[in-house]
Amino acid sequence: MKFNSLRRIAVLIASVMLLPATSVPANAQPEPQEQQKEPHRQPQEKERRQRKSEQDQKRQQQPQQERARKQAQEQQRKKQEVSKEKERLQRQTEQRDERREREAEQQERRISRQQQQERIRHQQEEVKQYRRYLEQQQSRAREQAEELRRQNRLAQYRYQEEYLEHLREQDRRLRDERFDYDRDPYFYAAPIYRYKRGGRSYEINRYGANVLRQAVHAGYEQGSRAGEADRRDRWRAAYRDSYAYRDASYGYSGYYISRNEYNYYFREGFRRGYEDGYNNRYRYGRYANGKYFMSDNILSRILNFERIR
Repeated sequence: MKFNSLRRIAVLIASVMLLPATSVPANAQPEPQEQQKEPHRQPQEKERRQRKSEQDQKRQQQPQQERARKQAQEQQRKKQEVSKEKERLQRQTEQRDERREREAEQQERRISRQQQQERIRHQQEEVKQYRRYLEQQQSRAREQAEELRRQNRLAQYRYQEEYLEHLREQDRRLRDERFDYDRDPYFYAAPIYRYKRGGRSYEINRYGANVLRQAVHAGYEQGSRAGEADRRDRWRAAYRDSYAYRDASYGYSGYYISRNEYNYYFREGFRRGYEDGYNNRYRYGRYANGKYFMSDNILSRILNFERIR
């Protein structure tokens, strides 16, 4: 009896001692849950690292972008300063020229009344001859235009048509004009320049000198357009074959200087302009605001005016 009681007590004690061992698997349940959460953490951690990398990259790029922005601003500022300086110099040049013109007008010497009348008679004869010349040129120009069309030189044909239309406009203006010879300063102003052409010396006042400058500029512009047209037509370079070169009257009003004089300086500009236009460059001049101009230093060498007063 006593033995059985002791045996039951021993079994009870053993069962109590075994209880912690049987509870261990229940307490171990969270470990698989933690392992299940780990795959969800990995994308979040990757995204966090990527955001941090982008932020670091932006912080590194900000100084470079700021430097580039400042450099661009500095370049723009320098361009504006250069542009303003050019404008200032241009204004100064224009103001100086205007001042010289006013001084020249105030100090301008006059030729005698007899010389003035002689100059007027000569001018009237020049105008009559120029009108007859313009009439004769119409038929010659049409003949050459047809020749250009037969040669399939379409760019040169279009250029010549524009040139001829300008000549027609010159003719209309000349016929409608009512010129006041007595009030025009050209006819009483004394010469202030001397220049040489063909081994001979000539004297001219500032109004005539301005027309000679105009002739060179007009020649350069028309030569540039004619040369460009031949280049587009893939035609050989031949400025002497151009109707504009042979005519050489573009821009001539019929006044102040003879047509022969105008023709000579027009052609001096034309052949240089043709060379630039044909070769697609600006060796002798420049292009601005839709027009071609002879360079000032080339213009000065061509005219070579010597001040005598």
